[in-house]
Amino acid sequence: MTTAEDETATPVTETLRSVNPATGEPITEWPVDDEAAVVAAVERARAAAAHWRDLGFDARRTALLRWASYLVTHTEELLALMRRENGKPRDDASIELILVLEHLDWAARNAKKVLRPRHVAPGLFMANHEAVVEHPPLGVVGVIGPWNYPIYTPNGSVAYALAAGNTVVFKPSEYTTTIGVWYAESFARANPELPGGILTAVTGFGATGAALVRSGVDKIAFTGSTPTGKRIAAAAADSLTPVLLECGGKDAAIVAADADIPAAADAIAWSAVSNSGQTCVGTERVYVDRTVYEEFLTELRNRVRTVKAGVSYGPMTMPKQIDIVRDHVADALARGGRAVVGGLDSVGDRYIEPVLLVDTPEDSRAVTEETFGPTVTVTAVGSVDEAIRLANASEFGLASTVFSRRRGMEIARRLRVGATSVNAVLSFGAISALPFGGTGASGVGRIHGAEGLLEFTRTQSIARQRFPIGVALLSFRRRAAVLGLIERVVRLRHGRHR
Repeated sequence: MTTAEDETATPVTETLRSVNPATGEPITEWPVDDEAAVVAAVERARAAAAHWRDLGFDARRTALLRWASYLVTHTEELLALMRRENGKPRDDASIELILVLEHLDWAARNAKKVLRPRHVAPGLFMANHEAVVEHPPLGVVGVIGPWNYPIYTPNGSVAYALAAGNTVVFKPSEYTTTIGVWYAESFARANPELPGGILTAVTGFGATGAALVRSGVDKIAFTGSTPTGKRIAAAAADSLTPVLLECGGKDAAIVAADADIPAAADAIAWSAVSNSGQTCVGTERVYVDRTVYEEFLTELRNRVRTVKAGVSYGPMTMPKQIDIVRDHVADALARGGRAVVGGLDSVGDRYIEPVLLVDTPEDSRAVTEETFGPTVTVTAVGSVDEAIRLANASEFGLASTVFSRRRGMEIARRLRVGATSVNAVLSFGAISALPFGGTGASGVGRIHGAEGLLEFTRTQSIARQRFPIGVALLSFRRRAAVLGLIERVVRLRHGRHR
């Protein structure tokens, strides 16, 4: 999932200090890898690529499942690290790890079925040919990860790229470097017999990520803010390096008149506030049918009031995001919005208490820009059509939620987003076979599922002549009578559909 950090802002320093976001306590320091160090990591990955590719699907599956077993065995060590460096409670960290394991398992077990050579019909005039579509790996993939879900989100690229036969160079966020390095190194610890370089971490700030984009990798997979994603795409365009971008979101939930109101309120409260609201597919806008608006608002307000920062969720991981949340709340209130839970006083130095806003203008920053904090706006609408129009008005198109007993699927299909949950929240992210990614300003490409595996391959078409035939169409030696015969067949075959 995504962050709102600007990965191009690079402090002048030779080391990166990891700190506990809840206390500011230093954890450790990491080197800031310069361009030469990044290129060296890519070269190591390139040297290991042929070995990893040639292992084949079955051996790669064994290695990836062994990695999953290692993560299970060392669960408490990893969860403690995530608690310390990312700040999320143990339960949230555990859920993140569970999803990592599910996706890792799915990618390992399904890569062969999805990516094996596929025979296609050669057609009438090429009937003497065998036609095959193959999906070989790209080679070396660069992955630039976020801080809000420091293993779940990059795993959607790392695990699927590895399963497809690529090696990976991973640059974790500067705010969760220790977690990212631990995750990358755990693959090698789980598979000591494999050569180094299959999964490598590089550490640093935005300049390190920029160096990875320029390093000659065969694809870049990035999760982060839309402005940073655009800069990465522009830099990658110089070498025509393909990109997968999972950028910002401003996800909407629609609550129809026939919704289960208590269930909708309970789910949306969690979606909007969990992980301090630092979830790209978390609900930031809610559009509720006017006939159930008061009932829903009462239910949502009652639930949100029981949620406490520091208990139900952790601190804001990236300090400068706190200013963005404060600005969005202030702008909403200044423009006529009302806070029915929380307010400006909810925004602290490290923690932000939940903020529930109503009567917020649609052109306010709290509605149009990604807030990435534990805030949510609730707006009454006169119809489902109005709700869909407002939900689709955003430049973002990452994900959405619909609550309706009878019309859920109908409404979902009219939303301009990459994923939708009906009568639940974020469920698409926990279903490994479903692809995930956005439209518009939310990015390009897909992780997870079959589409996620295909993202990290190149499509190669092979046509093999099995035996020669006398009717040589693709040759200067063809006879006029042969072309005339073929033209008559074409007219008979295609000219009667009027």
